[in-house]
Amino acid sequence: MQNMIKKIVDADSQVQAMVEADQKAAEEEKRKIEEEAAAIYKRYMDKAMEEVEINDAYLEKRSERKIKEISAKQESALIKLRADYEQYRDKWVDEIVSRVVS
Repeated sequence: MQNMIKKIVDADSQVQAMVEADQKAAEEEKRKIEEEAAAIYKRYMDKAMEEVEINDAYLEKRSERKIKEISAKQESALIKLRADYEQYRDKWVDEIVSRVVS
């Protein structure tokens, strides 16, 4: 009987040791998976940030180019308006005066 109890206790100890070893192995695997997931996330975010920087630079250049185009059009329109003013100033003044007086 003593021998049976000793075998049961020994078997229980072995099972406990195997369970602990399995738990440690599972924890180690979980840690490795978390580290790998963190590394993948970091690589992904680094790549995404590179793309954002490239897109920002592209959009900034595009915006600057559009601003220059708009400014050039406005400058051209202003020059034409001033030329029209100089050319037709007296005519416009005469027309306004004649409409007011009539």
